[in-house]
Amino acid sequence: MRIHRSRLSLLAAAGLFVAGRAWAETVSGEVVDLSCYLHHPDTSHGTTHRKCAETCAKKGLPMGLLGDDGSVLLLLEDHANPKAYADAIAKAADKITVEGDKVTQGGMTGVVVESVK
Repeated sequence: MRIHRSRLSLLAAAGLFVAGRAWAETVSGEVVDLSCYLHHPDTSHGTTHRKCAETCAKKGLPMGLLGDDGSVLLLLEDHANPKAYADAIAKAADKITVEGDKVTQGGMTGVVVESVK
């Protein structure tokens, strides 16, 4: 199937041609290090895991937000606003509220951290 550039532009402008989905969201949960959490979720969260989570964050390992419902979002840095992401990962093992665009791609969902409360 061949789509002409002008039609592709119209589809993109109308929001009908999207590679991934993004929507503004406010989400809350505990900051967890995903390297440990995905490997052994029963013991890799809460204050007893704080020191390990802080170490993983300092190593640059992926961090996530564990919701009360058990869902996990990957925390993502907005390159134009890196301080908000840094503030979020500095709260390892704490419960926080994050505002930002929730994005889904290839079955993975994350949130681009714009602010932290």
